[in-house]
Amino acid sequence: MRKFASASLIALLLSGCMIGPDYFRPVVDAPPAWRLSDQDAKDLANSVWWEQFADPVLSDLIAAALRENKDLLIASARIDEYAGRYGITRSQLFPQVSAAADGSKQKNVPSGSLVKETYNTYDTLLSASWEIDLWGKIRRQSEAANAQLIATEEGRQGVILSLVASVAGGYTTLRDLDRQLQIATDTANTRAASYQLFKDRYEGGVISLLELSQNKSQYEEALASIPPLEKAIAQQENALSILLGRNPEPIARGRTIDQLVVPAVPQGLPSSLLERRPDLRQAEQTLIAANAQIGAAKAAYYPSISLTGMFGVASTSLSNLFTSSSQIWQYGGSLGLPIFNAGLLAGQVQVAEAQQQQALFSYQKAIQNAFREVNDSLIDQDRTRAQLETQRQQVASLQQYADTARLRYDNGYTSYLEVLDAERSLFQAQLQYTQTQQARLQAMINLYKAMGGGWVAEAAKLSAPPPLATK
Repeated sequence: MRKFASASLIALLLSGCMIGPDYFRPVVDAPPAWRLSDQDAKDLANSVWWEQFADPVLSDLIAAALRENKDLLIASARIDEYAGRYGITRSQLFPQVSAAADGSKQKNVPSGSLVKETYNTYDTLLSASWEIDLWGKIRRQSEAANAQLIATEEGRQGVILSLVASVAGGYTTLRDLDRQLQIATDTANTRAASYQLFKDRYEGGVISLLELSQNKSQYEEALASIPPLEKAIAQQENALSILLGRNPEPIARGRTIDQLVVPAVPQGLPSSLLERRPDLRQAEQTLIAANAQIGAAKAAYYPSISLTGMFGVASTSLSNLFTSSSQIWQYGGSLGLPIFNAGLLAGQVQVAEAQQQQALFSYQKAIQNAFREVNDSLIDQDRTRAQLETQRQQVASLQQYADTARLRYDNGYTSYLEVLDAERSLFQAQLQYTQTQQARLQAMINLYKAMGGGWVAEAAKLSAPPPLATK
């Protein structure tokens, strides 16, 4: 009976009770469906979606970024930090045992005596202390630390999500600028040949100085558009280099923007974002941690019980140190109960409850923002696709207009102003069409980023492990 009672007491001391509220996921007011969706698309949110671009160079760049990006390496190291913090907090649930050994030599001269006494002392001690977590303060703190660790891991997943989207978006922007530069260079070369022809015709008295000046201005317009594009390309390469974890350097190219395959539209219910987006999972873990801290703060109102013990040996002779007569031991317990603290504990509880409310509202706001981002991306890709088709037709019409205007001018039916207007309009439309191509690709990238999904875990497999994990 006594053994059973002792076992029950130990079990009670180990388990105790948990002060404070347990966590329950808040009710989320999720929309029943997206404002716009593609019913024929497959759910591709769990696939390595950037491979749909069918550009091996882009895939290699993303793989390099996942290995070398410094923000990702920082996020990985932060996981190790919070794993250590969790270990520190959880260690308080268990007895703390330490050992010490000491040796000293001492000389005493008693008052009024000429005899000097010199003696040695040696001791070896094993001590232990344990705060019994009756009210769950340490367990609540451990719960909060564990949630913070998970939140940090989700933060790393969020870095991966943003990094992949940034590299893909930066690469498509680079290919867009490359195409614009090619259009500007081709246009400048064509206009240079035309200007040379007009100079010959002017010197031969065939055309007026006005027509030559108009043609020259057209040529200079194309030339002036080249340096800003070259600058933008170099700066874009530098930005991509940083994402790749490298010093600024040229970036490899693969497919042109015309050859890149547009990824399919992923699907998923709005409520699935709670499980698919790392930032939402991170916000929830932050809420869990804040909720647990309320219990830890409230537990401070209750008595704290600690047990201490010590066993060791002490002797003035090293040869007698480990004999039975040299043994010393001690055990005891302490009880602490707050009586008056001028509102200290009440303030700590108030802080914890206020932080929990802030975390709750931040979580709810993050969910609403996630729904907005997905809806914005769905609308963006749909409307940009329609815009691109209209601009494609516009470029074709302006090409026909420019050809006709040139033919009419060559046959003397119109002035060169008509040719100037047609070719200038065609040049701008070609540039805008290329920009819209990139905007559509960016809209698809943003959609995959907004919806999250299993692809983040697939990308994480390509990333470098946390620095301490390899030891």
